[in-house]
Amino acid sequence: QVQLVESGGGLVQPGGSLRLSCVASGMIISVSTMAWYRQAPGKERELVASVIRGGSTNYGDSVKGRFTISRDTAKNTVALQMNSLKPEDTAVYYCNVEMFTQDTRAWNEYWGQGTQVTVSS
Repeated sequence: QVQLVESGGGLVQPGGSLRLSCVASGMIISVSTMAWYRQAPGKERELVASVIRGGSTNYGDSVKGRFTISRDTAKNTVALQMNSLKPEDTAVYYCNVEMFTQDTRAWNEYWGQGTQVTVSS
């Protein structure tokens, strides 16, 4: 089985910073795209940022220039550095990883349990 464990969420004031981390573990053969999504109350889940195996990144328009996604392929980890946080960044943030695993012998997307980020004074 495969598990994604997120950490780093919390309460921060506007203008502050937080760093989210996600570690994938289990019967993993290969990892492809790693990403962060978020979902605010009453809204649909949206892509925050993604990074492919080659290192190219993609960001949602609302976070460009403020958030940075990075990965350590050897350790199966992905991080999201969030700077200049705004109240509208408040949401549950989810790690999403595409992996080829020993048990399924197929590519599938896996989700973390989510971590709450609250930006408020």
